[in-house]
Order: sequence, then C-alpha cells, then structure tokens
Amino acid sequence: MKTSLKIALFSSLLLLGGCQSAYYSAMEKVGIYKRDIMVDRVNDAKESQQDAQKQFSSALEEMQALLNSNGGDLEKAYFSAKDEYESASAAADEVSSRIDKVESVAEALFDEWQKEIGEISKASLRQQSQTKLNQTERSYRKMLQSMRRAEGKMPPILTAMKDNMLYLKHNLNAKTIASIKGEFSSLQADISALINEMNNSIAESNRFIDGMEN
Repeated sequence: MKTSLKIALFSSLLLLGGCQSAYYSAMEKVGIYKRDIMVDRVNDAKESQQDAQKQFSSALEEMQALLNSNGGDLEKAYFSAKDEYESASAAADEVSSRIDKVESVAEALFDEWQKEIGEISKASLRQQSQTKLNQTERSYRKMLQSMRRAEGKMPPILTAMKDNMLYLKHNLNAKTIASIKGEFSSLQADISALINEMNNSIAESNRFIDGMEN
C-alpha cells in the first residue's frame, strides 16, 4: 500500500480530538513517521494549489461570458459566474488549510529531529545529521514562503469578484454589465499573476519533496 494511501486510511480512523502528538504517536506505531506525513501534506498542498488554479481560471472565464452576454442570457450567465466564484473561494480555503497542516507537521518534525541529534554520541554523525537538518529547514522555509506568497494573492481577487457579483445581483442589466468591464482587465492580470505564483510554489514543493525522498 502506498504511503499516502496508508496515511489517508489511518488518518480517517484516528479520532484524536485534534491532539497532534497523539496522532503522530499512533501513526508511528504503524510505521508512518513525521517525515512521511510531511511529504504527504506537501503533496496535498501542491494539489490544492493546482485545483485552485483551475477554479480561478474557470471563474475568470465565466465572468468573461457574463460580460459578453446579453438579453435573456444575463441571469443564467450570472449564476454560472457566481457558482465559479464560490468554487474558487472554497478552493482558496482548502489551499490555506493544507498549508497550515504542512506547517504543523514541519514544526513537530524539526523539533524531534533537533532533539534526536542531541542524543547522537559520535560527533561526526551528529554534525552530518545537523547539516542535513539545516539544509532541509532552508528548503522548507523557501517552499513555505512561496506557498504563503501565492496564498496571499487570492483574497484580493476573491474580494473583487465578490464585489462584482453583489453589484450585479442588485443591478442585472446590460448597462450594469458595461459599467464593470473596465475592472475585468485588472482581474485578468491579477489571476495571471496568481497562477504564475502558484506555479513557482508548486515547483518549490517538487524540489522539497525530491530532497526529502533522496
């Protein structure tokens, strides 16, 4: 059974009231360590970003369709755009949740690693382990910074989308549609920048995972 599947299976079975230390201890008893959990959570965070990219792109497409619609198509186009906005908002929440989980296990892993280094009696082995920990932490900090930077670009975009959706909800007509077209180019640029930032974050995630697995 793949490690990620094992983690998902045991996680679903462990009802530990949010006690992370008890969770990690239980996982270790079945051969799944913090290192494995961290790699799995980084993968989850990466996948959530990929999903968010698709959702924000879809929301943009539906807004474009709304701006290009006319007559009796307005209401249908509005609800399609609204649905995509809500999906993008949910995807953004999932990204934040996944990144928080990465941070949680990273802190536990690095604390444990540092403590165990202190228990190594041979100086050369202790130094090698410390060097590896330092390298891993640097790679992790770089990845986390990239993740958080991409995450930070989502709320302003969602706010702009929400403003437009609420404005259109109360004034759904061709004149109102025309009045917000000027904001669309700004949204296009912002979403394009978000997708690029997420691509950078995904690349950093892949590099971090490669480093953890090699």
